[in-house]
Amino acid sequence: MSQPTSLTIDIWSDVMCPWCAIGYGQLTRALGELEGEIEAAVRWHAFELNPDMPPEGEDQAAHIQRKYRRTAQEGAAIRAQMRAIAESAGVSLDYEGAKDERGEAPPAMMWNTRAAHKLLTFALEEAGPAVQTTLKLALFAAHFNQRRNVSDPQVLLDIAASVGLHREAARAALADEALEARVAAEERQAWDMNITGVPAMVINGKFLVPGAQSPETYVNVLRRAAEKAA
Repeated sequence: MSQPTSLTIDIWSDVMCPWCAIGYGQLTRALGELEGEIEAAVRWHAFELNPDMPPEGEDQAAHIQRKYRRTAQEGAAIRAQMRAIAESAGVSLDYEGAKDERGEAPPAMMWNTRAAHKLLTFALEEAGPAVQTTLKLALFAAHFNQRRNVSDPQVLLDIAASVGLHREAARAALADEALEARVAAEERQAWDMNITGVPAMVINGKFLVPGAQSPETYVNVLRRAAEKAA
């Protein structure tokens, strides 16, 4: 029996991006279909959708209305459509945490993600692609399912520790100016590659797949990349 072809998948993504979570869900389904045929190492790279987001964040619904010039009704319709697509990808974007005494969930917010990207860069360098992906999924869950403030250093340190990263090493990483420079370099690289939106996946450094695609699309591109790598 032949060995599976090994590929590298570099994903430019933001923690705040629901389509990034959906795209990874679709990619995971594609890789499941290709089990035994293709195996992939996934690496995540920084792309900030809102680099100027202030520390206090912004209400998600208000952010969508302001940034994309949508009415409240249009914004709600977009979120409903997105949730339906996410469900088909096996991804939950719904709040799953505790509610207050009135039965209300905390507000859905948008946060600055520079510190989260520093932590992800640290995870890749310190522990490798598998742990970095575990951290990325934990950050998605913290943002979408738990509505935690993923710009808060203490929240980030808790999440880092939960995936097995050393808490004090992660704390040092958040203060590391060299990591800040590497995050900025990854974002410049995205622009140099004409990546203007996320997710954007680059397979084996050659095949750029923009946006959240269907599992079938990912299967086809991965097979083409495997043929070229053979």
